[in-house]
Amino acid sequence: MPNPEGKYAWTATVGEKGQIVIPKQAREIFGIKPGDTLLILGDVERGIAIPNKGAFTNLFETAFDRKNGGDNQ
Repeated sequence: MPNPEGKYAWTATVGEKGQIVIPKQAREIFGIKPGDTLLILGDVERGIAIPNKGAFTNLFETAFDRKNGGDNQ
């Protein structure tokens, strides 16, 4: 069964130290390079999510209110 366009599914094995390897195809599609920092979100009921790298920008802009001319203290 083919995946819907833009939708993917992979498996990863958790090692003894709790590490996972992101599959090569996923790294290529999402531009993940060695040394990149990823944001991992968790919800007890819904599971774990790794949003795209642009999520950092949105998160920090919201947290520090930079879009709305907030105080930069």
